[in-house]
Amino acid sequence: MTPDAKVEALLRQAPGLMTVLETARTLSLPDWLIFSGAIYQTVWNGLTGRDPDHGIKDYDLGYFDADVSWDTEDAVIRRVRAAMAPPLDDTVEARNQARVHLWFESKFGEPYAPLVSTADALARFVSPTFAVGARLEAGGSMTIKAPFGLDDILAMKIRPNPLRPQSSGFDRAAASAKARWPEISIEK
Repeated sequence: MTPDAKVEALLRQAPGLMTVLETARTLSLPDWLIFSGAIYQTVWNGLTGRDPDHGIKDYDLGYFDADVSWDTEDAVIRRVRAAMAPPLDDTVEARNQARVHLWFESKFGEPYAPLVSTADALARFVSPTFAVGARLEAGGSMTIKAPFGLDDILAMKIRPNPLRPQSSGFDRAAASAKARWPEISIEK
């Protein structure tokens, strides 16, 4: 089984994630992906035999809209919340990736150049393991985006993003993941 097929099979075993993917698909947001914790944590849960929702705090829904006004993003946030059935309505966090450069540095203390797509954001995550996104297509097929490949996520390994080796968020994110999945390895 290819790494893409293995990740897809593990994601499809998670009813909560599949509900989020199916609902997001109906919203027809531009260039959308579910990414980060909802993806790598679901994969790890499948690999370790845990409940598919173990450790998942939220579902990050990124999309890319050239309209970077807060009012437009806020309307999408409200639309996503209204589309998601409880309890998922409080756990799906929609963010326009075209706006991230407007607030990232003030929140995280690192410069952040504008993105050109939602998948472009993945290459900026603090670890290649976190840099995996998925989208459920109209016909039911699943698109997996992983700019660093899928070896780290399937090996349950966290290492710094080679493009952001000094990211201030790496240690915190790695410690949080290790507390919930003690099997993972952390490389610095």
